[in-house]
Amino acid sequence: MKTAHDLVTEAKTRIHEIQPQDADAAIRDAAVLIDVREADEYHAGHIPGAVHIPRGLLEFKLSNDPALSARDQKLVLYCKTSGRAALAAQSLQEMGYLHVLSIQGGFDAWCEADKPVDKPSLPPLD
Repeated sequence: MKTAHDLVTEAKTRIHEIQPQDADAAIRDAAVLIDVREADEYHAGHIPGAVHIPRGLLEFKLSNDPALSARDQKLVLYCKTSGRAALAAQSLQEMGYLHVLSIQGGFDAWCEADKPVDKPSLPPLD
C-alpha cells in the first residue's frame, strides 16, 4: 500500500517544479497563482497576488469557472512545503492543463528566501 509520501514522491517525477528564486518570473508570466492550502493557512499569510483554492476543491473550481477552464493558460501552484501542490499539479495535468508549475518547497521555502508575504489585516470571513 502506498503512503501519502509515496504519492507525493511519484507526483514530483511527473510535474514541473521551480525553485523559489525562479518563481517571481513564473508568477509574472502566469495567468493565475493558486494557493492550495487550507483557509487558515492562506489567511495567516500568502504570496502576493495568490488566489485561494483549497486542494480539496481545486478540480471542481477550475472545471466550473469559465475564467479558469482554459487548458492552455499558465498556472503556478504552491502549498506549505510542496506536497499538496505536487499532487494538485499532477491532477491538473491529468485534466489536460498544459502549463502547470509548482513552487519547490512551497510557502515555507518562499518565506525562507525572504520573499514578500501578504498578511490580511481583517479576520477571515469564511
